[in-house]
Amino acid sequence: MKKLLLIIITFSLIPLLNRISYAQENNHTAREEAEGKVIWERIQSKETSCENLSDENFGALGEYFMGQMVGDSHEAMNTMMERMMGKEGEEQMHIIMGKRLSGCDTSAQVPQSGSGFMPMMWMMGSAGSPQAEGGVYPMMGYGWNGFNTFGWVFMIFFWLLLILGVIALIRYLSKSGPSKEGQTPLDILKARYARGEINQKEFEEMKKDLT
Repeated sequence: MKKLLLIIITFSLIPLLNRISYAQENNHTAREEAEGKVIWERIQSKETSCENLSDENFGALGEYFMGQMVGDSHEAMNTMMERMMGKEGEEQMHIIMGKRLSGCDTSAQVPQSGSGFMPMMWMMGSAGSPQAEGGVYPMMGYGWNGFNTFGWVFMIFFWLLLILGVIALIRYLSKSGPSKEGQTPLDILKARYARGEINQKEFEEMKKDLT
């Protein structure tokens, strides 16, 4: 019972810790989106070109484009990507988004760890160059609903698995039986007999030894 109570308290604290972490990460994501927007505007106004951009610039572009597509779900998607691919993999995915969606490198390869996000990258494949008619935004309009639906389905599936895992853990701990504390040797012997661990003859012999 104490273990179960400890687990419940632990899981109750997780949302609070996540809120603090989320607020910090959300500010970081918002800053990167703002940086990406500035870079994108400079590309469109011909103030800079793809050749002058670093991976860090493409990462900021990726954050900006992703924010345009998923809106308020951006930070949640980033968190899922980081859990699946690690921090480095998540950053690499944003760099690839930046290259593809800006039209600087539409053939940028998705890392192996990002194969689970291939549907998202497939939508980015036809982004075209920023100089093309309509630029990247028509693709965004086309991909918004599809990507947002994919993102929410993936998120719901993830949380469903997590909740089922917690329920299974609680059931396992509760079924591991009541604590043997307070049970007499005879009670334990009866339980062993009921489970078929010993036969009737063994039960009677052991019972005599206990009485």
